[in-house]
Amino acid sequence: MNSMNAALKLIVLSLAATAGLTGCSTQRPPATTAPETMRNVSVLTVEKSTVPNLMEAVGTVRAAQSSDLASQMMGTIVEIRVREGDRVQRGRVLAVIDDAQPRAAVDRASAAAAASEQQLLAANSDLALTESTLKRYQTLYERKSVSPQEFDEVKARRQSALARHDMALAEQAQAKAALAQAHTSLDYTRIRSPFDGIVTAKRADAGSLASPGMPILTVEDDRRYRLEVSVNENDLRYVRVGQSVPVAIDALKAAIPGKISEIVPAADSSTRSFLVKIDLPEDKMLRSGLFGRAEFSRGERPSLLIPRTAVVERGQLQGVFVLDQNKVASLRYISLGKPSGSAIEVLAGLEGGEFLVVKPGELDLSGKRIEAE
Repeated sequence: MNSMNAALKLIVLSLAATAGLTGCSTQRPPATTAPETMRNVSVLTVEKSTVPNLMEAVGTVRAAQSSDLASQMMGTIVEIRVREGDRVQRGRVLAVIDDAQPRAAVDRASAAAAASEQQLLAANSDLALTESTLKRYQTLYERKSVSPQEFDEVKARRQSALARHDMALAEQAQAKAALAQAHTSLDYTRIRSPFDGIVTAKRADAGSLASPGMPILTVEDDRRYRLEVSVNENDLRYVRVGQSVPVAIDALKAAIPGKISEIVPAADSSTRSFLVKIDLPEDKMLRSGLFGRAEFSRGERPSLLIPRTAVVERGQLQGVFVLDQNKVASLRYISLGKPSGSAIEVLAGLEGGEFLVVKPGELDLSGKRIEAE
């Protein structure tokens, strides 16, 4: 019985294997469908070209003329007459220092000058008297009407009067100098604007103790600004004084012409760069501290340019539809550089001679056959 069951199992297995082989031999591979064809699509050949080789330097806008105003004497600030943003004229008093001591010094110097003036008048009178007396005694001496001793005494009095006169002159000059110095010290109590401009910083308040060299206010000439940029030592050969360069100020959202006015001859030892100062045209929107960029030409360099319309956005990535040998499009992601008019530079992802779709728009052309218009 067992042998019969085994024989039946072998027969069943043989039939199943035969049926499996028959089924496999009758299966056929699925038929491949032709790609969808898109007609009248603009296609171009990527060609190599040349673009300007620009070197960009970043920097900060500074006033061409700026001054930190400080006191030249020690004293209490009694008044600040301006605020940040106020426009001031040359010579205007911006801050006042306590002038009690300098004014007292002026009074003392004025009194001393007046006293020296009176002493000089007295010395002039004595000198005039002794000179006239000497002339009379000279006549009498020639007539032998006075003794030589009397004549010598008159001469000596004239010499003494002349000495007192010269001393009075010197004292008068000294008194005038002291008075001028006192007036100068008094004038130091008035902090004046050195030029027409705008107040950009107030560093002290009334009641503060001012000392020589301590900044109180900052005034800038807001009519003339310049962009100060750092240029690497290897690129300095592309920069020269008087050269016109385009400048971009982000706050203005526009490019303005600049002109190199100065190249600081010493390099920064930490960055190995040189400071280049670029004069900017007058603009009411310019302010110190704005960020700016200047472009210097290094000549030309080879590049690949494609129309901006050929670029499609996929999230944060940019790509183009490239055609293969069978004119089937596929999306290829690329790395882009700076725009140039209606074109944009391709840094990586494309080669010269390849074909791409000019205006894919919102269409998904991946896997589709493209027939150019």
